[in-house]
Amino acid sequence: MAPDQSRPAHSSQPRMVDLFAGPGGLDVAAHWLGIPVHGVEWDADACATRRAAGLSTEEGDVRSVGPRDFPDATVLAGGPPCQTYTLAGSGTGRRALDEVLSFVKQMAAGFDIASSVARLEDERTGLVLQPLRWVLEAHELGIPYDAVVLEQVPAVLPVWEAVGEALEGLGYKVDCGVLRTEEFGVPQTRRRAILIANRHEAPSLPVPTHREYRKGIPRLAGDQTRLAWETMGTALDRREPFVVISNYGSGGDPKARGRRSSDEPSATVTGKVSRNRVVTPSNSELERFSHSEAGRLQTFPKDYPWSGNGIAQQIGNAIPPRLAAHVLAAALHLDLDETFFDAAVRRLWLRGNAGIPALSSQSTG
Repeated sequence: MAPDQSRPAHSSQPRMVDLFAGPGGLDVAAHWLGIPVHGVEWDADACATRRAAGLSTEEGDVRSVGPRDFPDATVLAGGPPCQTYTLAGSGTGRRALDEVLSFVKQMAAGFDIASSVARLEDERTGLVLQPLRWVLEAHELGIPYDAVVLEQVPAVLPVWEAVGEALEGLGYKVDCGVLRTEEFGVPQTRRRAILIANRHEAPSLPVPTHREYRKGIPRLAGDQTRLAWETMGTALDRREPFVVISNYGSGGDPKARGRRSSDEPSATVTGKVSRNRVVTPSNSELERFSHSEAGRLQTFPKDYPWSGNGIAQQIGNAIPPRLAAHVLAAALHLDLDETFFDAAVRRLWLRGNAGIPALSSQSTG
């Protein structure tokens, strides 16, 4: 069946399915934009958080379901597990990168690669291929997605570029690259490899709204057309200045712990965030970050209902909703009212919210 025979060129209401949905970073952003979303997630603890937050959830393996199970979805999103690709992880994904790129080309050519993927050293490495499997199956079923949004650690950018070529072969227009979270108002430095694709209009990665953070460079220096980067002190309601001492070493020296003050963005929030020391400027110990505080550094609402076990890991694994909102808006050609959006996110940092309301006015571009 030809793809356009079963779905109109522009659906009146986007509906999203989120693969590897985690505790809800992309889902919260979708709700802020007024987009219905259903997440697929296999981790029971992340699902506990999702349910407590009222997020529609399918608890299971993305490999055991597919587009025919969500025929109304017009947007596919996902952030596959990153542990094998990160510098702090096992590195098996980075070592298998050439093999994964070969699998992408084979999938685009119509070959069944399931048995080959099963032989990878770590099964999580092959999960990065699942979004492409969903896109290809949706195309074959005649229910192609209008838009695709994928995110991962920067090491996965070559995979997204290869996936982008495969999507272009199906008629999508694609853009991909690495975005910095602090350039979108997140009080944290973090880099994510992003792919956005649209079947109808050429998308472009979102334009940064805030300045890039550089150690020792004042907040107000640099591009005056952008807002100053956000600080930990802005996002959290601690009354006194503080310094965060990282659990990780810096520059290859495990004893050289990185330090960030409360008037700077946080370093990347990881699953080890609860191990970071928090001290006064004079080095007296303070309480370490609570789950709420760590979540706010990721731009989740103050009262987000973190549940289950391994909450620090849930928080560290998530994409910051504030960045995700900009990425989704770019993929779907939605106009984000940045002034309104910025004020709304600040309210969530300080007071939380009842549920996850739509925050920003928007219109199709």
